Amino acid sequence: MPNSANDVARFQAASDQSLLVYLGQEISLDAHQRVIKLLRLLEHKPIAGVGDLHPAYCSVLINFDMLKLRHDELEAILRSYLAQLEEEFLPEPRQIEIPVCYGGDYGRDLTDVCTTLGITPTQAIELHGSVSYIVYFLGFVPGFAYLGELPKSLMMPRLPTPRRSVPRGSVGIAGSQTGVYPFATPGGWRLIGRTPLTMFRADDAVSLLSIGDRVRFVPISPERFIELENA
Repeated sequence: MPNSANDVARFQAASDQSLLVYLGQEISLDAHQRVIKLLRLLEHKPIAGVGDLHPAYCSVLINFDMLKLRHDELEAILRSYLAQLEEEFLPEPRQIEIPVCYGGDYGRDLTDVCTTLGITPTQAIELHGSVSYIVYFLGFVPGFAYLGELPKSLMMPRLPTPRRSVPRGSVGIAGSQTGVYPFATPGGWRLIGRTPLTMFRADDAVSLLSIGDRVRFVPISPERFIELENA
């Protein structure tokens, strides 16, 4: 990395019991790797008084016990952690394929997306499957992974008005992101397909995807969708 983590880090009090650590100014692989490395260090060397950690594209929100720490004290400790990031080893990311049936009843917005962008459904499907996406973080609802980045020629804004219910397994796009709805929930992303895979198991709170994974989407037929859904 051209700059040390301490050089690019910025700290901001988010509340009287939380501190926001920025590790970059824009979505990038470098910022993402800094986020993961800091999370690993905090997991291996926990700080007394620190509670939940909430990673995002370029930052980590850290909750802490205000009876044990102050913002400036936590910042000083974290700067010592950031000085260790370049020595922190990251294992090879998991490679995960997600089968998707595109268009029709499975992806109700694909036709509109193609009309707006001036491409064919075949081109849109090829574009969506051409990228190895990074799982930047999980949020919104349990098991929902924010994946990036979409090819520029496939970028579309969110819907003007979110839907009240998006079917489980729906694959959506919004801006430079793509993602899979793990269960039926309101949502405003444009739906281009659907996967039969279970993205989140509520009984044991296990998500198929984890931060740092690499994801590829593979097109399948409606017949194959039904086979996998019933397997």
